[in-house]
Amino acid sequence: MSEEEWDVIVVGGSAAGLSAALMLGRARRRVLVLDAGQPRNRFAAHMHGVLGNEGADPAEFLQRARAEVAGYGVQVRRAEAASVRNEGSGLSVTTDDGRTLRCRRLVAASGLRDELPQIAGLAERWGIDVLHCPYCHGWEVRGQRFGVIANNAMAAHQAQLVRQWSDDVVFFAAGAGDGAGVEVDEPLRDRLASRGVRVDDRAVREVVVAGGRLTGVRVDGGGVVALDAIFTAGTMRPNDEYLAGLELKRDETPVGSFLSVDGTGRTSNARVWAVGNLSVAGATVPLAIAAGAMAGGMVNMDLIEEEFDEAVAGR
Repeated sequence: MSEEEWDVIVVGGSAAGLSAALMLGRARRRVLVLDAGQPRNRFAAHMHGVLGNEGADPAEFLQRARAEVAGYGVQVRRAEAASVRNEGSGLSVTTDDGRTLRCRRLVAASGLRDELPQIAGLAERWGIDVLHCPYCHGWEVRGQRFGVIANNAMAAHQAQLVRQWSDDVVFFAAGAGDGAGVEVDEPLRDRLASRGVRVDDRAVREVVVAGGRLTGVRVDGGGVVALDAIFTAGTMRPNDEYLAGLELKRDETPVGSFLSVDGTGRTSNARVWAVGNLSVAGATVPLAIAAGAMAGGMVNMDLIEEEFDEAVAGR
């Protein structure tokens, strides 16, 4: 093989991608990881719910993971995939710096980006006291005053979910007032009220901070609702534009359009797997690690089958 031909290229150097790379490296495959350096959880100082790494710094976790895969000959390169196309018996990957790389299989693990509600001051607190996943950060703010800002059709579910971590929850159903909120009918209003979740129908205009911490939100009319933590969901945009030329099948979900995959992460293109948040919006770090490990093992097995088929045909 030449320097720019690989058994497998992994696009994405976070938990899912490095997990797949680890399995493939241990299987003696020639693996290149393209890492854009923008992991979804880069805004958080700590990871939670990750057995054996509880409370770990995400950046330090990835640093250890890169060292582990390097021990098996996996190369990690800071670059982004710009496009992928079928080429002969494999795939051709063009990077953002104009390089052309070839591989037999590809694992897409490039994650997603969160487009946050357009509320003054909200983005600056993302990952600190403006949060998304209560399983990741709920314990750290337990028992405090929560606000849930609607931003998609699943917002009422989020309001019910976070009630487990606090009995003081306000649901801002209108969200930022940009049409992304939800309509709360009487049955839903009664359901929320049954466990003390209050509904505020005013749009949220600003996050209020004092003394370096969130203290509330300013709503339509200028009033301030006192809070200690906010939960909201960004609009989830999978980082899969580079795969557009392959015309992969997609699933339309309540939180967006995602690549359609089977139980191993294989897409509608037999040479391409998609794992982590790229295909499952709600995948936490341990779920992404598991998906990457599954895909890595299955990609190796797929290559083994191909190699035996070729060997039999060549006899």
